[in-house]
Amino acid sequence: MKIAFIGLGNMGGPMAMNLQKAGHTLSAFDLSAEACKKFAAEGLPIATSAAATVEGAEVVISMLPASAHVEGLYLGHDGLLERIAPGTLVIDSSTIAAATSRKVAEAAAKRGIAVIDAPVSGGTGGAMAGTLTFMVGGSEADLELARPVLEKMGANIFHAGDAGAGQTAKICNNMLLGILMIGTSEALALGVANGLDPKVLSEIMRRSSGGNWALEKYNPMPGVMETAPASKNYAGGFGTDLMLKDLGLAQENAAAVRASTPLGGMARNLYAAHSLAGHGALDFSSVLKVFQKS
Repeated sequence: MKIAFIGLGNMGGPMAMNLQKAGHTLSAFDLSAEACKKFAAEGLPIATSAAATVEGAEVVISMLPASAHVEGLYLGHDGLLERIAPGTLVIDSSTIAAATSRKVAEAAAKRGIAVIDAPVSGGTGGAMAGTLTFMVGGSEADLELARPVLEKMGANIFHAGDAGAGQTAKICNNMLLGILMIGTSEALALGVANGLDPKVLSEIMRRSSGGNWALEKYNPMPGVMETAPASKNYAGGFGTDLMLKDLGLAQENAAAVRASTPLGGMARNLYAAHSLAGHGALDFSSVLKVFQKS
């Protein structure tokens, strides 16, 4: 299958590589020349532009930072929907507003192009290992068309509902992730302030009622978990500013449907302060710094 892949960041690049390793014919592009150079060195075919990637593509996959980028790519002046052939399947794995996903899907349907929103969870480790979780919005028929492709990048595929539902599921998940990372960081910082060994405390909580994903796979305390970004100066992983974006999407959605999300709002404020303190490019687990003694 010929696949166009647009967006070669920390998540998109490894996802594209897994598709190529599975035997698909890839044409990839990113606005970052550095990202293109990096993956070209790993054998990924790089096109000269996003428009060039979709020539003859049966599937188009995008993994972009925000709603504005997705709208610009597909709906902007000379957007890709004008270049993608009818009958093509578009999979947008960006984490964006559900309203944007619906807008793109509606515009694509008028041109005979199928679109599903399929944001992911699992982090860069999951992207590299091909074990991501996909939360899909769109028709069941279109999901079945996409399934053979998604299975090469992920281990879990959930159909959340119609267009935009995948995005709603993703922001609910990431709101919870932001909240639990803050709670885990606060508890670890409290223990360390009292002289506890963070490795011992982490194991106690992991095996007790406070156990959660952060303690299992993504400990925010440096030196506790070698594979976590915290032990790599918070480099790579999922950036603070990306978490702040997702928490903002959750709050916008909550306001639109009049849902009460006080902890989500508090988490957004804490990540905003953390970003303003100069930590926006660090992994989101660096929120631990907010609670540590100087």
